Amino acid sequence: MTALPNVSTETSPAGPKAESRPKMTYEEFLAWAGEDTHAEWVNGEVIEYMTAYTIHQRIVIFLIRLLQGFADRGDVGEVFAAPMQVKLPRSGREPDVFFVKRENLDRVTEKYLDGPPDLIIEVVSDDSVSRDRVDKFEEYEEAGVREYWIIDPRPRRRRADFYIHGADSKYQPVPLDTEGIYRSTVLPGFWLKASWLWEEPLPKLMPTLKEIAG
Repeated sequence: MTALPNVSTETSPAGPKAESRPKMTYEEFLAWAGEDTHAEWVNGEVIEYMTAYTIHQRIVIFLIRLLQGFADRGDVGEVFAAPMQVKLPRSGREPDVFFVKRENLDRVTEKYLDGPPDLIIEVVSDDSVSRDRVDKFEEYEEAGVREYWIIDPRPRRRRADFYIHGADSKYQPVPLDTEGIYRSTVLPGFWLKASWLWEEPLPKLMPTLKEIAG
């Protein structure tokens, strides 16, 4: 990670590190942030985050492989993951996982996705609860992200919430069906059994894809 540019800073009590938040333009942020930088740009401020725990990474990798494996069957789009940037109207976020449909891949630039992806998944950690459930929820809703999944794998909190962007431009919660399954609207034919996310070890990729494909 390169040194911070010559920009002003202000101390903020909020955020994972509770440290100073450098102020800069989005262009300055992109020039500063390296590929190993875990940071986001929000309302002109840079927020750096802690590295993820093992359970977080395992679920992220599982979902990336599962979604991309399904998408590849019909060549319907591409899956990306942090630390890739997503440029939204008032922030530059790094979603844990996001999917862009093939017809929207022209939004992918050399350094970031310029506009909302079709699906975003955030995996909750101790320091991200408010960020994922409040800040990002509002930003993704405002930007028109069509589906938003919030996965909380923490012990004693295991919970998966799914939202779709409604006709009123607000997120509507989608309950699991009687078998504990969520069916995607962005990826027709793709479904996810929430209990898979809590299995130890996580399910194997190929048998799971075959089960989804029927």
